[in-house]
Amino acid sequence: MTGVQAMTAAEDLQLPPVAPEVLAAAVESLTSRLRKKLDAAIEQYAALPVAPAADGPGVGVRCGEDAVVTLLPGPDGAVTEEGQARCSCLLAPRCLHRAAVLGCCPIADPPAAGAAAPAGPAEQAEPDAAPATTAAAGTAGAEPAPAAAPEPPATVEPTPAQVQAAAGLWAAAAAALAAGVPAAGAVPQAELLRAAHTARLADLHRAEAAALRVVRGLRSARARYSSHRTADLAAALRELLLTTALLRSGPADRAVLGTARRAYKPGGALRVHGVCREPVLTATGYGGVVTHLVTEDGRWVSIADIKPGGPSRARGAGTAPVSVGAAALDHSQLSRGGLLISGATVSADGRLGSGRGVRANPVGGMDWGSGPLAELFARPLAEAVAERLADGPLADPEQTELLRRPVGCELVVLGASADSVLAREVDGTTGEPHGPLVRLVAVNRHPDLAHTANLTRIGAHPGLRLRVLARVDPDRAATLRPLAVAPVAGAAYTLRLPAEWQGRADLGYDLLQGTHVPAPDGDGPQLPGPVSAGPDPLGDSPLWRVRRQVELAVAGGRRAVAEAARSGGARTDAAALRRTGFRTAAGLSTALAEEADRRQRDVFGRLGDPNADRYAEQWLAAALHLTAAERELVRATWHVREAAAG
Repeated sequence: MTGVQAMTAAEDLQLPPVAPEVLAAAVESLTSRLRKKLDAAIEQYAALPVAPAADGPGVGVRCGEDAVVTLLPGPDGAVTEEGQARCSCLLAPRCLHRAAVLGCCPIADPPAAGAAAPAGPAEQAEPDAAPATTAAAGTAGAEPAPAAAPEPPATVEPTPAQVQAAAGLWAAAAAALAAGVPAAGAVPQAELLRAAHTARLADLHRAEAAALRVVRGLRSARARYSSHRTADLAAALRELLLTTALLRSGPADRAVLGTARRAYKPGGALRVHGVCREPVLTATGYGGVVTHLVTEDGRWVSIADIKPGGPSRARGAGTAPVSVGAAALDHSQLSRGGLLISGATVSADGRLGSGRGVRANPVGGMDWGSGPLAELFARPLAEAVAERLADGPLADPEQTELLRRPVGCELVVLGASADSVLAREVDGTTGEPHGPLVRLVAVNRHPDLAHTANLTRIGAHPGLRLRVLARVDPDRAATLRPLAVAPVAGAAYTLRLPAEWQGRADLGYDLLQGTHVPAPDGDGPQLPGPVSAGPDPLGDSPLWRVRRQVELAVAGGRRAVAEAARSGGARTDAAALRRTGFRTAAGLSTALAEEADRRQRDVFGRLGDPNADRYAEQWLAAALHLTAAERELVRATWHVREAAAG
């Protein structure tokens, strides 16, 4: 290796992920004096270069003249044992250098349970980077299954160990909420990680996953990453507090316990047909592609190729070879073709594996007008959306297979408005536009991807009819995020796509040109003049006042909410909410503000520490009501009739 190559390889090195229990143990081993210096040390060491380890395949970070921290990850690429993190200083292993370097590492995910097939490179991606699809595919060709076991009870009684683990997580989460992002440094995060590890040992997998999301959110907020959203951190805290509260209160729904991450399981023989490709580009540094497929019996599966990289990785992966069974197809060909797979392995979220025993042969694709896809487009849009928005605030945020499953519809374009394209569904019987005003918003607005340019092209042609395969946006009024489009057979004014595209366009990859949209003829649909998005029940509601208070509590802590209450903002917000009929929201907002400013006194009248539990309970009540109210408003926008939609 030349000097230039060695320098390039060293620059590409990154710190490996660290198991939560290893980081928690390293922080707990520090003295109180060193703990006070930990946050500053993490910020300092995060800027240090990462070099190859001198005595193994790991990496090293020089923290001083006589202090080199060496990380030797295991076969899975993560630091999962305390002995895999070493420091050369005299205080090791109870030293600040070792704990701070581990604090710079990303948090590793829990190990998968019940691994059945080795995952190929395409599956070793960040868990949240790729969209989820439906649950495991069928088992055609497998041996007959034994008689079905009796259904487990819907509710379970948590064991004493589970109640104790939930109580520990609640206490750590309540303390982090009361402190807010500025004070939730490495030590409070370590307490959350330790409690999360205890929850995993007690089989509280849903609570553990929520705790890890909270820690990652706190890290992003404190590092001021551009990708950080306070709403995401608030959602993770809401989920963690809700799950632990239900577990502490007695018998709970079995779903509250959650399930361990499952690896790939045998899926038998499958025949899958390509539907579309979707580029993946995350703010955490991953890029790639997910090709969505459908089985003969209408179940959704996918093949992913997601690795560290940026926009160029996402663009190039669209034509990269498919890694399942050494099939002689790339993702572009597969999205318009199909595979006959033997020995298939399928993950819990429908991801097809590429183990050594998997064999795949290319087969012909399926048109959107035939087979299970024809049934998808024949279903009324409002009915399909209602099914995907059926979950409530108690649902597990990691079980989103149904919500992320695409819907199919035939739309007529009305025009463009701000960041969206306005359209209406075409009635299958009369062929006329009807139903609520639908907003089409780009899945990803990165300029290196084709989503925005394609929607701009579509929005410039009012009256255009097209078939749309899209994902429902649960957080915006009557909004779809389209993945692919196709012409409508027999329509006078519709898309005219090249023959090599085989009747569909992947909006993230295939760039629509002016020649793909012919000029309308005299028989085209007669549309009214300029169209506007009209009122937005969600955006125009005063619930933004509650959301501001809920997110302020997360970003600034209890003190920030109390100071806002003293300035009179809480009274103003409550009055505005009551005037518009949101009386429950007003009451919860007032109760949260009062609890944030409440201080306890001992028998001598001295101020003591405020009660973090009562404050967390009031915040959780306000956050849950806000989530439920916003979801109901979104549901309502999908059922507004044309006369009311304006």
